[in-house]
Parts: sequence; C-alpha cells; structure tokens
Amino acid sequence: MRYLKLFIALIFVLSNQIFAQSEQHTISGYIKDDATGETLIGATIYSQDAKVGVISNPYGFYSLTLPEGKHNLLITFVGFQTFKKEIDLTSNQKIDINLKGKDVELDEVIVTGEREDANVSEVQMSAQKLEIETILKLPALLGEVDVIKSIQLLPGVSTVGEGATGFNVRGGGVGQNLVLLDEAPVFNSSHLFGFFSVFNPDAVKDVKLLKGGIPAQYGGRLSSILDVRMKEGNSKQLKVQGGVGVIFSRLTVEAPIIKDKMSFLIGGRRSYVDILAGPFLEDDLQGSKFNFWDLTAKLNYDINENNKVFLSGYWGRDTFGTASLFSSSWGNVTGTFRWNHLFNEKLFSNVTAYISDYDYALGVNDVSDSFNWESRIKTYSVKPEFTWYLGTKNTITFGGQSIIYDFAPGTTTAVSGGQELPPFSLQNQYGWENSIYIGNDQKISDKISLQYGLRLSAFTYMGPGTTYEYYPADEPNQRREPIPGSEKEYGDWEPIETHTNLEPRLAVKYQFNEKSSVKASYNRMAQYIHLISNTSAASPLDIWSPSTNNIPPQIGDQYALGYFRNFKDNMIEFSGEVYYKPIQFLLDYVDGADLLLNQNLEGDLLPSKGRAYGLELYVKKNTGKLTGWVSYTLARSEQATAGVNQGIYYPTRFDQTHNVTVSGFYEINKRWSLSANFNFVTGTPTTFPTNQIQVQGYSVPHNVDGVRNNQRIGYYHRLDLSATLNGKKKPDRRWEHYWVFGFYNTYARKNPYSVYFQPQTERSPQGVPPPNQAIRLSVIGNIIPSVSYNFKW
Repeated sequence: MRYLKLFIALIFVLSNQIFAQSEQHTISGYIKDDATGETLIGATIYSQDAKVGVISNPYGFYSLTLPEGKHNLLITFVGFQTFKKEIDLTSNQKIDINLKGKDVELDEVIVTGEREDANVSEVQMSAQKLEIETILKLPALLGEVDVIKSIQLLPGVSTVGEGATGFNVRGGGVGQNLVLLDEAPVFNSSHLFGFFSVFNPDAVKDVKLLKGGIPAQYGGRLSSILDVRMKEGNSKQLKVQGGVGVIFSRLTVEAPIIKDKMSFLIGGRRSYVDILAGPFLEDDLQGSKFNFWDLTAKLNYDINENNKVFLSGYWGRDTFGTASLFSSSWGNVTGTFRWNHLFNEKLFSNVTAYISDYDYALGVNDVSDSFNWESRIKTYSVKPEFTWYLGTKNTITFGGQSIIYDFAPGTTTAVSGGQELPPFSLQNQYGWENSIYIGNDQKISDKISLQYGLRLSAFTYMGPGTTYEYYPADEPNQRREPIPGSEKEYGDWEPIETHTNLEPRLAVKYQFNEKSSVKASYNRMAQYIHLISNTSAASPLDIWSPSTNNIPPQIGDQYALGYFRNFKDNMIEFSGEVYYKPIQFLLDYVDGADLLLNQNLEGDLLPSKGRAYGLELYVKKNTGKLTGWVSYTLARSEQATAGVNQGIYYPTRFDQTHNVTVSGFYEINKRWSLSANFNFVTGTPTTFPTNQIQVQGYSVPHNVDGVRNNQRIGYYHRLDLSATLNGKKKPDRRWEHYWVFGFYNTYARKNPYSVYFQPQTERSPQGVPPPNQAIRLSVIGNIIPSVSYNFKW
C-alpha cells in the first residue's frame, strides 16, 4: 500500500506541472523519410521564435506546444535536408513531415544519426546509439557486419573472448543484459557460438544501448538494455537488398501493399559452411551439420491518422553436430504485435503484446547408446505505455507490463545397450512478473533538466510445482541437501513466493553552455530471472531459472557522473563518465557444482554480492573524410562469497581492467573507402592451481586455499581492416552494388581464450611423476581474409 501511495503522490506532483497559459496550441504528427516512408527516431523539430523544440519518439511521433502566433519551424535529422516551415498557430494542428535525404559531399560524411549536439543537450547519459549505416562500415569477421560485435567497440562493453556468446556491460554478466528485438526479448543473441548475432543488418533500423541512467519504462535486468528496432518496410516502392559472402548469404525484400498505408519487410539468411565442407569430410565426420538460418518479417498498417498497427517476427536456428556422434541445436522465435494510438495531440499510446520462445537441445548418438536433452524458456507479455506531452517542459511516460514465464529446465530420453530407458524430466517452473511505472522528462530552466521516475515491480513464483527447504550448510562453500519431509506441493497458478521491489530512477543535466554539460544519474534495477552458468563464457546450453522461495532476485544500484563537451561546431564529441554499481543477491556456486539436470540445483547455489566501478572516456569525430572514435575503459568487476576466497572480494570472470578501442573510417573518393578497428583488452581472470598432489605416480593440480580467479590469461589485441568498393552508379538506374574486402586479425595474433593444465607427454625419470604444463587455447590464431558482394535495388 505504501508503494501505491508513492505512485499517487508522484502523479499529483507531475500533474501540477501543466502550463497555466491559456494562449498556447500544439502541433503534432509524424516525421518520416520521404523516400521510404520509414519514421525517423530522434528527429528534431524546433521553433526559432519560441526557442524550444522536441525530438521524435521511437515511433517517429512528436508533439510541441507553442504560444499562439507565427512560428518558423526548423526540422532536422542528420543525413537529411533541413526542412523549414512557417505556420500561423491559432489552434491545434496535425502536421506530418517528410524529410528528403541529401547527397552528402565527400567532406561531409557522417557517422551519427542523432541531432548534432545530442550528447551535450539531452539529459540521457550512459547511452550509445549506433546507426545501421555506421555498423555497415565497420570491419567484420568474414566481411559480415554484426550488431553485437559492433556494440563491443563502445566504452563499457566487452566480451570474455573470441567467439563468446553475448556481451558484458560495466562488469555485468551476459545474463544481466535485456536484448530486445521490436520489444520482444531475445535470450540468446548469437549464431555460431558467438561469431555472429541473430540480427539481420538489412532489417535493422535503430540500435540503442542503455548502460545507466535507465528510464522507468525499462526493467528486468541489472546491467543494460539493448533496444533493436526493425525497419517498417518501404511504403513507397519495391526495394530488394542482400549479399553473398564466404560463410552465408542474405536477401531482404520490402515493398508497399497499399502505398503510403501498408507495407511489409521480409529478410532471410542462411550459412553454408557444412555444404562447402561436405565433400572433404570423411569417416565419422561425414554428414556433419554446422549451419544457421534466420528469417525476419514485419508488417505495418496505417489504419487512419490516429491508429497504426505493427506485426513483426523472428525465427532462427543453429545446428551443430555429426551424423553418428553428437548433435546440438538452439533457436529463438519471437512475435510482436504493437498498436500506436493517438488520443489527442498530447497523449500518445503504444500497446505491445509479444511471445518469445528459446529452446536448446543436446544429443549423443550411437548405434546402441544415445542420449537426448531438451530445454526451453517461453515468455508471454502485454505492455501498455503512454506518453503525455504536457508542454515544452514536461513529458510524462507511464504504463505497465505483465510477463508470464514458463521454464522447462530439462527433459531427457536415453537408450543404453539397445534398451530404451525411462525418460527423466525436471519439473517446469513458472513465474509472473508485473510492473507499473511513471516518469517525467522535465526542463527546469535553460541549464537544468531532469529525468525522474518510479517503477514498482513484483514477481510471483507460481505452481504447479514442488518446493523444498534445505539444510543450512555446515561450511559456507558446501552443497546443501533438502530436508526430508519439507516438500510442499502447489497447484496451477498457486502463488509460492512473491518478491516486490521499488525501483527509483533519476538523471540530472546541468548545461554550462551550448558546447558542454555535466550529468549525473542513479537507478535501481531488479532482476527476477537468472542465467545459471559457472563457465568463463556463457554458452547456448546454459539454463535459466526464476527467483524462487530459495533464490532471491538480484538487486543492483548504479551511480554515474559524467562530463560532456563538443568541439568545432559539434564535429568532435568528448565524454567522460565514472560509475559505481553495488549488487545484492548474486548467485555463486559451490566447488564442483552440478548445474545441468540437477533436481536440487538450489542446494548448489551460494548467496553472493558484487560491485563494479570504472571510468569511461570517449572521443568521436563525426564529419569529414576521416571519421571514427577512440574509447578507453578502466574498470573493475568483483564478487564476494562466504567460504570462497576467504570471503574477500575477488575479480569476476568478466573483469577486464583496461579496454582500448580505435575505430576509423576514411573516404578516399566516391567509390573507395577504408575502415579499421583496433582493440586491446586486459586478459580475463582464471583460476590456476597453487600446488599439485602426487597420487599413484600422477600429478593432480590443486588449489590449496580455494582461491578463485587468482591469475589472468594474456592480453587480447587485434587489428581488423576492410576496404569497400562501390559500383558505378548510373543516374537512371536504381541498382546499387558494392564489394567489401576484409582482413580479420590482420597480424595473426594468437589471442588466448583459456588456459588449462595437463601432465607433460615427455617421459620422466622412473619414480618421478611428470610435471604439469599449461596449455593455452586460441580460437582464432591466423589472419582471415574475406570478400563479400552486396547489392541494393
């Protein structure tokens, strides 16, 4: 009840921010690309007379309240021609605006799609936005551009190694990132064990990463929100684009169904490594499968000026295995329905309903023996969201979300000696997460702006199911067993345990002048589902678990402070941020924990706490023949668990002290361009034995004090280069094409992925056990050249 009272109080405060002036009117509408009909996210509409402006929301809608009278409007979006319009405002007006693209000259090449001073003028901090045009320019493995690999070049973002699934943000784990595709969660965002992502670049419109200062409408993860928006489909004319590469090909088609009202997009990709390698495989490797495919589709319809609906979906699957030895597969399916409704010129709503299904399987096949394991997680959600444009100084966002989780930890079938064994299955687990939120973007003065809000979230662990109570551990780092007779049965939809959290959000900006500002933010996040993994890198076969009567939700607070400055008419951006993030109720594991198909998994889990802190520096050049950015991150990520490392904080497996990235683009002429990436990262922590024990003539590595992550593997550094050759474009033809030539890992660095120990193979003197030797594993140790052909019509 006290939480509800806080929400009511906040609504009352915000409601009193409405302007008292009576002689004001509102202009509103959508800002679109004139050539394709795509709405433009973050376009600026500004009154030169009233000296106020707004930016378009994620659906291209804007609302601007101005004094009655004449106004000269300036509408801008980087990469498009500036649009000027004079209006005589005597009443509310609906004005849709179509911006024309401009053919930029060579010395005007841009690497950002945001307003030119957005990093200084907007209150949002700890956010990075990458336009798909920038992602397409970056050098990539085998010439295939990738959204996930691209964001790993930004400050505060990293990965634990080559080919690792997912990404890490500000010292958090892979499972602490909420990855959204048209607002539906993607639980595994990688293809081919992390070498490529599930996002088809030809279908992607906008990519935004929130690392801190997260607004109230987002929740559910501790570290970051990666919000990927798909294109809506060209509503003007048929458009086809795609590419043929070394490892896979892609094709995307978009076109109007009813011109300017209804359009579609459909894009597909398929890899063919196994097809190309098939003739060269022999014996047990014959018939091997190593491929992925995905399909992305979207349909949108403008019902009328006040209603729009969108239907989008993603289907993708990876397959890896041999015909006679083993097999594994994993895949995502998402479906999203969205309805935009305009109540009036000041109240905009979006209602989203989605389903997300992630499944994964592993099998061992033999003539007389086999084993197959399947698992999955399904989510269903409804999310109504409202934006209320009170005036030029207040924009209120409020709404809620309800999510139902269905976890299937594992079902197995097996055959031994030709005899089928009884199937084994862990009980499904169910959760129901609900939240309501309200926030306000408020401009106090020309110098001070605020973004604040509250999110109230609750998670109920539900039946049907059986719960257990566990013995307290005699020693801190010790497996616990269930107490006999403590089992309790629950029926369908019967509440087992409910966790409730209030999550405040606050961001403040003080702008010194048009060139510089300082910002600060605080946010609390609650995460009710957990990625269960004790490996150095997450894999597609890791499992997810809800918060239960024995597993509390993770709670994270983040404090951030930053300075932002632009130089030379916004040509160069600079930002420096520091952050501190303490985390409660992290999960740790007893030594030798059994995480798969363990009916008493909760007995192998240890309560833990964590902290992450660091400094991020970022310099970006936006225009000119030479563009790009340099980022440096100095950070620590630590964890403390009773009974582990004597209860003292130790570095997590994704702790990386130094991370330097340089990304550059150089336009030689209208046909040739060059790009390069260089990345240097401190090696990730690992656990080395401190002693060895002699057992029957063998040396067994042993860690005497149970210290974890007491050493680091070697530094990681890599240089990638690429060159793009644009085909000759004829004025009377729509056909465009270009070639991309790339070199990944240009100087053939053998970067260590992991280090493990084994006895030396050389013979030792009689009676002397062979010493252990360290083996360093590198996933990629050579230069990888590539060529790809891309086209657009």
